Amino acid sequence: MQWDFHSDAPIYAQVMERIQRMIVSGTLRPGERLPSVRAFALEAGINPNTMQKALTELERSGLIYNQRTAGHFVTDDSQIIAEVRKSLAEQQTRQYLQGMRELGFKPDQTEQHLLQQLNKEGREDHANFDL
Repeated sequence: MQWDFHSDAPIYAQVMERIQRMIVSGTLRPGERLPSVRAFALEAGINPNTMQKALTELERSGLIYNQRTAGHFVTDDSQIIAEVRKSLAEQQTRQYLQGMRELGFKPDQTEQHLLQQLNKEGREDHANFDL
């Protein structure tokens, strides 16, 4: 199944984020081998050069590494994975807060709305969120 892309960011950046999310969510586990560049590109429905660019950038970040003859693997470094997870969460939070500001919500209204939504979804653990 091909991945969905939007026009507001380069495809390779969207691929990077998708792979980052797969890693931090546990879909791709530490030490796991990624599909070959060609297979991954085919799965995503993109040019292999675009996939290679995304993987090269992920290597630079330390989230994946390349073993010349064996392919790309997810890092075993839990600290790097945690840092990427935190960064993605902060990005998601900024987008949410920006959207709420654009809707005219004040900070206390945004907090109240978020807590209501968490309760609606049966999220009793919302107390663990630092608001």
